[in-house]
Formats: sequence, structure tokens, C-alpha cells
Amino acid sequence: MKPNQSLAIRNKKKSTNKCKSFFRYLRDKKVLFFMLIPGLAVMLVNSYMPMFGIVLAFKNLDNYGNIFGGKWIWFDNFKYLFGSSQAYYITRNTLLYNIVFILIGSTIAVILAIALSEILNRKLAKFYQSVFFLPYFLSWVVVSYLVFSILSSDMGALNNLLKSLGLEPINWYVSPKFWPGILISVNTWKWTGYDCVIYLAAIVGIDKSYYEAAAVDGASRFQQIRKVTIPMLVPLVIILTLMKIGRIFYTDMGLFYTVPRNMGILYKATSTIDTYVYRALSQTGDLGMAAAAGFYQAVLGFILVMTFNTIVRRIDKESALF
Repeated sequence: MKPNQSLAIRNKKKSTNKCKSFFRYLRDKKVLFFMLIPGLAVMLVNSYMPMFGIVLAFKNLDNYGNIFGGKWIWFDNFKYLFGSSQAYYITRNTLLYNIVFILIGSTIAVILAIALSEILNRKLAKFYQSVFFLPYFLSWVVVSYLVFSILSSDMGALNNLLKSLGLEPINWYVSPKFWPGILISVNTWKWTGYDCVIYLAAIVGIDKSYYEAAAVDGASRFQQIRKVTIPMLVPLVIILTLMKIGRIFYTDMGLFYTVPRNMGILYKATSTIDTYVYRALSQTGDLGMAAAAGFYQAVLGFILVMTFNTIVRRIDKESALF
């Protein structure tokens, strides 16, 4: 038998053995795979089937909702998005707001989680945890009225405070320069408690023997946090950051549309890609343009996730998502 024939037979046997071992693994873990089916079905219906709608970005629909009809117009829908004079600042707002949300939200959430884990009185810790978590359950409509009660030009709490200090009241809803700070504050207040609970759960799960070993070596409580808690949280911070980066070109309609009360004079500070598309769609009903914007957001988000994951993998392979 020739050497090449022998090598081919060995490769074939190896491939057959791998196939058998794969099916044996499926058979042994069939219960776990069966439990996986509902989750896969939900992901298939919600995440993968809508992808066929991408074709809408390149078509001019002949009637509402018929994705198989209509004329191919390729990139004309993208021209509507990028040809607008607002294209620059809606993209800038979307990107910069999300970067600030990620940086500030993650930092404050980690600090709060560490602070809560250090409170020895468990009842007091649970109370603070509930207070931080409560805004997460409030709808954006409720949040918008809470913000209005603070910022109202006539009866707002903030203007009443300014008057009591002898300062001029501010008409917040016609002053765009204040809204980046307002939106960042509201978003941080609403979402920090949610992230804080995730980080707190990770801290509680850290093996206590690490802290005991550090204490035996004479480490102070602050040194234990710096050398044990924070390094153990880094992989979780990276994973959550990667997930947020994947949606960095998406924004919360409640925050950017409901809270500023859709005031036209604030658009330069509050308009994002999502709110711009919503307003354009509500006025023109053009699904193709909305699909183009969604495709644009998805592609940029995918590129950012892949880039950031590659950087993380080169720094620390274990912390990368894939």
C-alpha cells in the first residue's frame, strides 16, 4: 500500500471516529439538548427570522408589508439617511451618548456593587439595593413626568431652588445645552441599579478563601478590593461592555423621545438615529428607509463588537467572548 493511500485511510477512520463520538455525545446529553430547544426556538424567531427583512433596505415597496414585491433600488434608501443635513449630529449623538453611558454606567455600578458588598448590616444592604434597583422598574412615561416635575419652568423643583437662592430660573425645555447632562443623569439613575445587581451577584460568588489568604498576608480591606474583587470582576465587566458595544448605535426611545417631550428645539442635543427614523417613518411611512437605518446600525455594531473582541483577545484571551 502506498503512503498516500495509507494516510487517506487513517484520515477517513479519524473522521468516522469523530462523527461517532459526536453522536455519542448528543445521545449522552440528550436531556440537556432537549432543554435547550425552547431557548433556541425563541432566538430563531426573534433574532434570525427578522433578518430576511434586510432586503427591505434595498427595495422600494409596491405596497405596505409585501417584501417580495417592489422594485430594487439598492442604495437609494441609504441616500435618504445620509443625504440629510441631520445625518452628522444624529450619528454623533448616538455614538457619543452610548460611549458615555457605558463608561459612566459601568464605573458607578461597579463602585456601588463593591460598596454594597462591604455593608455588614444585611438588612441595610438589601434596603440600599432595592432603592438603587427601583428606577429600573419605572416606565419611561413615569420617568418623563418625574423629570418634568423637576425641570418645569413654572413649578419645577429645580427652578424653585434657583429662585430661593436668588438666581434666575431656566427654561430647561428650550435650552439644548443642558440636555446632554440631563440625559446622561437620567440614564445613569435608571440603569445603574440593574447593572449594580449583576456585579453584586458576581462579588458574592467570589471564593472567600481569596480574601482569607489576603488577610493572612496582611492586606487591608482596600487592598483586598483592589487585588481580589476588581480583578475577579474584570471578565464580567468586559462581557457586559462587549454586549453594550454591540448596541452602541441603538438608543432608548423612551430616554431620547419621551423624556425631552419631543421638543423640536432640543433635536440637536436629543436626536439619535432611532428617533430620527421614527419621526421620518411616522411622517412618510417609508419602511425601506427604516430598514436601511436598521441595517446601518447592525453592520456598525457588528464591526465594533468584532474589533473590541479582537483587542480583548490579544490582551487577555480568557476574557474575550469568542
